[in-house]
Amino acid sequence: HTLYLFTDTKQKASYHMAKLPYTSIKLTTEDQFTIAARHYSNAVNAQDPRAVLLLAGATGVPQRFYKHYAEAANQQGFDVITLDYRGIAESAPASLAGFKMDYLDWAYQDLAAVLSYADEQIQQRAKQAPLFIVGHSFGGHALGLLPNIDKLQGAYLFGVGAGWHGWMPPIERLKVWSMWNLFAPILVKIKGYLAWSMLGMGEDLPFGVYRDWKHWCRFPHYFFDDPNMSHVHQEFARCRFTIIAANAVDDLWAQPRSRDAFFKGYRNATVIKQDLKPTDYGLGKIDHMGYFTKNASAIWQQSFQWFAQQIDVLESSDSI
Repeated sequence: HTLYLFTDTKQKASYHMAKLPYTSIKLTTEDQFTIAARHYSNAVNAQDPRAVLLLAGATGVPQRFYKHYAEAANQQGFDVITLDYRGIAESAPASLAGFKMDYLDWAYQDLAAVLSYADEQIQQRAKQAPLFIVGHSFGGHALGLLPNIDKLQGAYLFGVGAGWHGWMPPIERLKVWSMWNLFAPILVKIKGYLAWSMLGMGEDLPFGVYRDWKHWCRFPHYFFDDPNMSHVHQEFARCRFTIIAANAVDDLWAQPRSRDAFFKGYRNATVIKQDLKPTDYGLGKIDHMGYFTKNASAIWQQSFQWFAQQIDVLESSDSI
């Protein structure tokens, strides 16, 4: 069972007390690790959300990065729940040196705990709203691993790819190869973890994340090609709902062809692929992080519309 500890929803500034648009939550996972999450309640009807969206973020990206999407979704009547995976931002220990974990603990433990919390919140309401995942990069990997995936009704994923440098454009391919084989090993040897912030690439990463991620990025189909990970094929086969897989054509880390390689693993899901061109959304670029930046609202609206369509379908089937 997951333990929920609600913390104060106000944050003290030097000159005033400002109310936050979310409730901070502490969740205890099955393996007894405490992670930080945020519950953004919708602005339309706090007691009756149209749906609950669980936002599963990318590797090394703190949950605060997704606040613009969450707040926009609130205006559309959706509740949104975000999290910091263990070892990241508000869920990080005092020091990552010596901090032991496996990369996929983020899926099997952390994201699973937040999904259980979201489902229990829904069950407490008179009208039970559907539950969807919004995934970014790693979030699309974690989806297929969830032990409680049966709680979900669908997923909208951005920038999910196989991680292999061979799918990347030539210059980015060289940069990523150099990162894994030259710079990252030096940082890890010195620090005992991947001091990614020193490379300007995000939050520092626990050693276990670095170890597993680097290993699977050697394979064209990521962990599906790892002979020691044969169980993931059956885990991903449990996913039988519809997934939108949206990738920007200028996403250097997750090109559409990288997405196509990874999504072979979702063999029983209905996967709808979208190739996003920045100019179609009034943007100069999207790349790997631009799906959730403040100026990407035109991209978000497509996801909100899709959720609304799915809700209509679910309500129609319930009425038959």
